[in-house]
Formats: sequence, C-alpha cells, structure tokens
Amino acid sequence: MVSEAEQPTKPEQPTKPEQPSTSHVVLRQIFTGSAIISVLAIFLALLVGAVLIAATNSDVQDSAGYFFSRPTDMLKAIWDSVAGAYSSLFQGSVYNFRRPGFENGIRPLMETLTFATPLIVAGLGVALAFRIGMFNIGGRGQMLIAAACAGWVGFGVNLPAGLHLLVAVVAGVVGGALWGGIAGLLKARTGAHEVIVTIMLNYIAFYLIAYLLRTPGALQAPGSNNPKTAAMADTAVFPTLFGDRYSLHWGFVLVIVVTVAIWWLLERSGLGFRFRAVGENPNAARVAGMNVDRIYLYGMLISGGLVGLAGVAQVLGTVTTGFSADIDAGIGFDAITVALLGRSKPWGVFFAGILFGAFKAGGFAMQAAEGVPIDIVLVVQSVIVLFIAAPPLVRAVFRLPKPGSEKPAKGANSKVGAL
Repeated sequence: MVSEAEQPTKPEQPTKPEQPSTSHVVLRQIFTGSAIISVLAIFLALLVGAVLIAATNSDVQDSAGYFFSRPTDMLKAIWDSVAGAYSSLFQGSVYNFRRPGFENGIRPLMETLTFATPLIVAGLGVALAFRIGMFNIGGRGQMLIAAACAGWVGFGVNLPAGLHLLVAVVAGVVGGALWGGIAGLLKARTGAHEVIVTIMLNYIAFYLIAYLLRTPGALQAPGSNNPKTAAMADTAVFPTLFGDRYSLHWGFVLVIVVTVAIWWLLERSGLGFRFRAVGENPNAARVAGMNVDRIYLYGMLISGGLVGLAGVAQVLGTVTTGFSADIDAGIGFDAITVALLGRSKPWGVFFAGILFGAFKAGGFAMQAAEGVPIDIVLVVQSVIVLFIAAPPLVRAVFRLPKPGSEKPAKGANSKVGAL
C-alpha cells in the first residue's frame, strides 16, 4: 500500500481574482458619473460663497482685529454671517418660515419657479445646440426678436381670448427660430463659425429693437416718449397658475411640456439620433449618409425657437406692462450656465434652471435681510461653471476615482443595466 505521504498531490488550481460585487460597480458608476460632478461643483461653489460672505461682513472684519485675544468672537461672527445669509437665501427662494400661514410661506417658491421658467427653456435651446456640437451664444438676440414679435402681437392685434395668446406665442417662437436659423444657415452654406455669427446677431437685434422702441408706430407705446412698449392685452397674457396672489403663470406648465418634448426628440426620435451623431463626429455622420449641413440648420432653428420661447415667457408672463430693450435680463447668457450644469440633458437642464431661479429669487432676499451684495450670487454661479468645466479638479478635491479606472466584473454591466 502507498503511504499517505507518498500519494501524488494534485496541482494547485489558479485562484480567480476576486470580482467586484454589483453594489461596488453601481457605487463606482455613481462616483465617476457626471451627475456627482455637478452636485459637488454646487457644493464647492457654496463654500466659496461662504468664504466671500464672511470676508465682506463688517462684524467679521472687526473681530479679526483682536482674533488672538478672543478667537471665538470671530468664529461666531463667521458662523452668524454665513448661516444668516444662506438662511435668507433659502427663505427667499423656497419657504419663508417668518410669514404666517402656508400660503404666504410658499410664496418664495412661486417666485423661484417664475424666475426659472425662461431659464429652463432658454437652457434647453443652448443644450440642444451643444448636443449637435454647436455653441449658441446668441440667446440675447433671439430673446429680443422673439419678445418683439410676441409683444407686438400681444398689444397691437385684437383677437379672441385663447387664440390671441396662442398666436402671440407662435409669433415669438417663430421669430426666435428664424433669428437662430440665420447662424445655422451661414454655418451650413459658408462654414461661418456660429459663435462669431451669434455674437454679431446679438448686437444687431439689440440696436434694431432699441430703434423700434423709439419709433412711433412700431414698438413704442402710443403717446409716450419712453423707449417702451404698451401693456400687453389681457387676452395675450399667460393666466396665473394659482391665483393672483402668486406670480407663477401657465408658462411654467408649457415649459414642462417642452422639456418632455425635447427629451423625446433627443433620446427617442430619428432626428434626435442624427443630432447626437453629428455632435459626436460630424465627419463620421457625413460618411454614414447624413446631411450634416441640414442638421446644423434644423438644430439652430429649434434652438433659436426654444430660446425665443424664453423671451415670450418674459413679455407675456412676467413683464406684461410693457418691455424695453433690457427685457432679456441676462437670461440668454445665464442659459449657457444652466445648460452646462445640466450636462445638456433635458431634465438636468430643468432642475439646473430651478436652482438658478432659486439663486435669483433668494439673492434679493439675502441682500435685503443680511446686507450681502447680490454680486456674491453671481460669483457662486460663475464658480459653478468653473468647476463644471474642470471635472478633474473636482475629482482631485474629493479624491473620486477616474472614469474607467477599474474594469467591472464580467456580466456586471448587464446586472447593473437590469437594476
């Protein structure tokens, strides 16, 4: 008999590397995705804003003079200034606990959604251009032309209720689409860069509308010397959504419908597929048989129409007593920031627009209650763009893993997709 010690040993089987679990893969995808970068960019921007608020506060500056003798005074002053400012920002944009009753307390949220209405739809227009590989920086001009078209119909044409509002909205959207389509047409036919073209169109639109506002019989209100239009007719104004006590109007509902439509266009339609293909690689799209020049034209037409709808929301929903040449209120440029923060995704743009609407609504309350300069809010918005444009910086600050730094287990993608 062969002793136990003399029995042949089986060769060792190679050990399989330990494969990451599905939950590990899901967490890695979350922390390497673009959504977490946007959230952390907002967080970092609020931190930068807190530093600026504390640095500009007079109590903090006074207590800094005797910091080494009584350091707690300065720390308390910093906390009071930052907490007070951000508390006022919240109460001015979401809910004001100091007002009696829920109906009064919720008024700031209605203001936020009112400010967000043109930001969202203008951001959708810029985001759609981004998805095609174009940079629509002509939001101001498109809004001005759309506002002029919708406003002229709103105060200069007599139509029945319902039809009057519909015609005014369509006129504004068509005006913005045609003004944006000029850039698309020039790019398609001549190769002109849309950034230069849209910037020049902004100036043309501004001075054209300024001239019409000073011309009797054009946009200037009859019997007035001010460069301002007449008030919009009641039949051409968006009705309020929750009664006259709130400023929120049915334009916000229209924006929700438009957001759903743009999501379907980009993610589910054949035209949206061609948009995305041209945005990824126009040369490959051209080889595949797509008419890239036509896509550029279609894209800028739709983008201009969406931005124009923001101008319509201004003149028919917010500034119904007549408008001047500053009706765009910087929304055309803020829309670029909203599109960047929303990662050019329709629903991302929707919530980014609400966030920036909250900044606008709460910034005034923060200035009135705490004496914080409104410019701090503008700095926070700018810092958000800075961090959005530099994802590696955000990942380095929070030590996030790089996308694709670890290969998922075999079959893990299918499991994650099933979730």
